[in-house]
Amino acid sequence: MTSAETLDRRLNVIRPDLADAKLEGRVQAERFITGEPAQVALPVVGLRPKPEMVSGIDTELLMGEAIRVFDRADGWAFVQAEADGYVGYMPQVAIGAVEVATHTVIAPRTFLYPAAELRKPPVSALSMGSRLTFVGEEEKRGTRYLMTAKGEGVIAAHCLPVDRFVCDDYVSVALRFLETPYLWGGRSGFGIDCSGLVQLSMAMTGKFALRDTDMQVKSLGTEIEREELRRGDLVFWKGHVGIMEDETTLLHANGHTMNVARENLDEAIQRIGWLYDRPTAYRRP
Repeated sequence: MTSAETLDRRLNVIRPDLADAKLEGRVQAERFITGEPAQVALPVVGLRPKPEMVSGIDTELLMGEAIRVFDRADGWAFVQAEADGYVGYMPQVAIGAVEVATHTVIAPRTFLYPAAELRKPPVSALSMGSRLTFVGEEEKRGTRYLMTAKGEGVIAAHCLPVDRFVCDDYVSVALRFLETPYLWGGRSGFGIDCSGLVQLSMAMTGKFALRDTDMQVKSLGTEIEREELRRGDLVFWKGHVGIMEDETTLLHANGHTMNVARENLDEAIQRIGWLYDRPTAYRRP
């Protein structure tokens, strides 16, 4: 059998007491289960490696994203994200019943209103990538809203049907996050990290990317030489990734400016070098 230690705990549901049924015969566990389908019921939820609030977040899940729940205990749920396979713990209060989403939020940030009325205090704020179920439309004073079954509304121009994508150019999506605060593990319009920016921007154009930098450098596209860099290519360091806006400009969420920023690639390589050494790879997704 495969040792549990050789499996990436970020992408495999495995603990001594339980494991994903897909791993039966490969690992040892007291029981094997398939998990129950559910979805995220809060705007943004941190996914943590341990069931405790003091544990740093590995990534974030957004409203309406599909998950599988493998265990619930002491207010926490052990889950796996359907989209990218990420595994971790989230508060049970953030889990909702499965609904068929009709639309995806495409604005970096938007509001859910209690009615078709932008003058009312919002119920919550939503990030790009959130998935919602709308049952109709309303228009008030020239503004069109998509409406939920509860009578709550989101600005229609801030959403697209789930079977449509923003555009073909994920760099243009990433540019919409300029000056968004840097957040370790962040994956939303309220705070985002370097690999989260890559993953979310690509997702909005129908492209799949795994979550973390080490996963992305092994799986995204093909390796190229530095002199070949053009718009959309990726530059990797150990623990960091940036997106080329053009042949010389890097776009990245970074802990130096503490936001999503543009930076000359040569200057970035020189600045980052003392901490992460030189780039480890250049890839074209």
